[in-house]
Amino acid sequence: MAETTGGEPDDGAAEVLDRPLPDGVRRRVVQIVSDGFGGLTVAELPVQLRQYARFAPNRRAKFAGNAMAAALETDPLFRQRIGEKLREAQPEIVDALDSGAPPPAADPLDVAAAAYVLRPTGWVKLVTAAGEEALRADAERADEESRAELERLREELAEARAHTRTETERLRTELESAKKESESLHRKLRGALSDVKRGEAALRKLQAETDTARAEGQAQVSAAESESRRLKTRLSEAEAALEATRKAAREGRSVEDMRVRLLLDTVLDAAQGLRRELALPPVSVRPAETVDAVEPGRMTPKDIAARALSENDPAILDQLLALPQAHLVVDGYNVTKTGYPQMPLEKQRLRLLGQLSQLAAQTGAEVTCVFDGAELAAPVLLAPPRGVRVLFSKPGVTADELIRQLVRAEPPGRPVIVVSTDREVADGIAKAGARPVASVVLLKRLSRG
Repeated sequence: MAETTGGEPDDGAAEVLDRPLPDGVRRRVVQIVSDGFGGLTVAELPVQLRQYARFAPNRRAKFAGNAMAAALETDPLFRQRIGEKLREAQPEIVDALDSGAPPPAADPLDVAAAAYVLRPTGWVKLVTAAGEEALRADAERADEESRAELERLREELAEARAHTRTETERLRTELESAKKESESLHRKLRGALSDVKRGEAALRKLQAETDTARAEGQAQVSAAESESRRLKTRLSEAEAALEATRKAAREGRSVEDMRVRLLLDTVLDAAQGLRRELALPPVSVRPAETVDAVEPGRMTPKDIAARALSENDPAILDQLLALPQAHLVVDGYNVTKTGYPQMPLEKQRLRLLGQLSQLAAQTGAEVTCVFDGAELAAPVLLAPPRGVRVLFSKPGVTADELIRQLVRAEPPGRPVIVVSTDREVADGIAKAGARPVASVVLLKRLSRG
């Protein structure tokens, strides 16, 4: 039971709330306790609240609110001490409660909180009325906020509808424009397809005309060739008749024979005019030059093989290089590593190429020197000597394969001499029609100078 400041029982102590303390009133009560908390000594505080004695008021209200509300409800002495602090802090409200007429301008929550702490007669009604007033105020405020929110939502809805109508009109306009543009594009596409079809028809017609013209041209060429052959036959007959006429004239034949001669001359003149009209080239090759035979002073590889020369005699190489249009192909590293392997590769190449240049100048033969590109650490900057073709094999291709390619590239019948000690290379190029020569034979020939 709470006591008054004079120690007499308070009539309001017997009153009891039949419902929980309203939240607004409870917050004000906790604030009153927190404010009066600091004016009490530690000994004057309930045991459960002494741990919060050094807390700041706001922090105390935050962390000890439930404990302070419970102590105020269960500890009458603590409530009496808080009530004394309240009388000192808010004397107007306290005096009004004591007189039974709360000030009309006071906040109902403050009045209810003070009544809850002081417990005057009729405090339960004050607390209950304050709670109901707070609930009514909260309801009115919530209702006002709801109406404001509803009005705002109505305005937003109106704006959204207006924006939707505007956007719909814009999209409808864009759709109409897109439809018109699509129709225009469809018309252009149909026109383009029509142009393409006409172009394809014109192209087919042109191809047909071209094929016809080509066939006519071929027919005309065939007719011209037939006419040329016929005229050549007549020319041959006329030349034979002319020769007979000349012979008859030398033998003193009659005037009739002279008339025949005149007729033959006329035919010859006509044949020469036809030859100029057909632009027939003069005959540069004589029939005797087409017969395969060996001319005096020239030897074939069979003639050379028939001579009793050693395979290592450099005279064999001289005879081979003396053949018309001879081509000498040299396996470069095979020769240098046979003759002077102790020298660096660069000096080996320079020495061999210099000697091959002298040999080419002496014999007039075509000379090609092949080196293996796999032996190179970097690209070679080399100026080939006069009269010598220098080739390096590509990556993945050996010098032997490059030599075989060179041999296969030559026409059948041309004398090709390949210098290499590699038996596989020699056998391969021999099957292709080339003449293999050992590297030592070339070295002996080069050492003669």
